[in-house]
Amino acid sequence: MSRARAIACGLLFFCLAACGQQTTPSAAVGHTSAQASAPAVSPPSASPTGLGALDPCTLLGPQDRSAAGVNVLGKPKDIAGARACDWTVPGAFGVTVTFDEKHGLADLDVVKKNATRTTVGRHPALKVADKKAADGTCAVLLGVGDGASVQIDVSNTGFSDTPLACRRAGTVAGLVEPKLP
Repeated sequence: MSRARAIACGLLFFCLAACGQQTTPSAAVGHTSAQASAPAVSPPSASPTGLGALDPCTLLGPQDRSAAGVNVLGKPKDIAGARACDWTVPGAFGVTVTFDEKHGLADLDVVKKNATRTTVGRHPALKVADKKAADGTCAVLLGVGDGASVQIDVSNTGFSDTPLACRRAGTVAGLVEPKLP
């Protein structure tokens, strides 16, 4: 291989590796103002949390979906480099489950007045909703070890009834939690 070709291959590898770096996803959708804060330098990990072995779309089986009022299959998504699954029930609500393998609960920048500490099963959690905005959105953020989280975001159609969105997010969190490491 010529030297020029070796350099070109090396640059291509470097560019591809740089393109694979993940950006920090938000901690919750809607108007909850919950956002993850990016660490200064975050080296790639081999998924020490065990989330790498899971598919977010398989966390809600048929019985789980029925219990949560979800009558559609989930669709895989990528949210700022994080694996996610989205279920949209036409005319009712949508729920998204996102795996953040780089940010634990302590790393998430959540507006404190909108967050309530709680526990779901054996996992610490935050329930995030802006009750004053009454925008029909709510999130339950589950801590998975010190360095990862699973985020359940619910948005009601019409962006109304925040308490209902929180009940739905709590139901989904309760169904997902036992399947987490």
